[in-house]
Amino acid sequence: MARYEEPRVEKEFEEKVVQVNRVSKKTKGGNRISFSVLVVVGDKKGRVGVGLGKSKEVASGVAKAVSYAKKHLITVPLKGTTIPHDVRVKLGAAEVLLKPAPTGSGLIAGGAVRVVVEAVGVRDISSKVLGTNNKASNVYACLEALKKLR
Repeated sequence: MARYEEPRVEKEFEEKVVQVNRVSKKTKGGNRISFSVLVVVGDKKGRVGVGLGKSKEVASGVAKAVSYAKKHLITVPLKGTTIPHDVRVKLGAAEVLLKPAPTGSGLIAGGAVRVVVEAVGVRDISSKVLGTNNKASNVYACLEALKKLR
């Protein structure tokens, strides 16, 4: 019995869930629980977007976040496998420092910043997260830093 196999469609964007928060609201009838999901999407060729989706289920929250992120993509100028120059951005309590690195040195980036630069397609970078360790703040600060690249 030959089974029909659907052709594998290669996704244009890679989606990465950074953070899932359970949010609970007190109401007259009890607690109302929902989820907020932070997602980073990128094509590994210089385009990246960040979305925050809120919903009663995690799956639909992810779908909303991905949809938003795809609508708000930014294009990042790359110089080979790294970024063209160093940049330091402070956004709220989060401060992010991104520096170009020589070929072969790899991604020297922590947590939230790593996810964003991987999605962009940067292979060699040195970075430091200063200030807060809030993932959402760091992702948005990293996005601002990438917008400032020329």
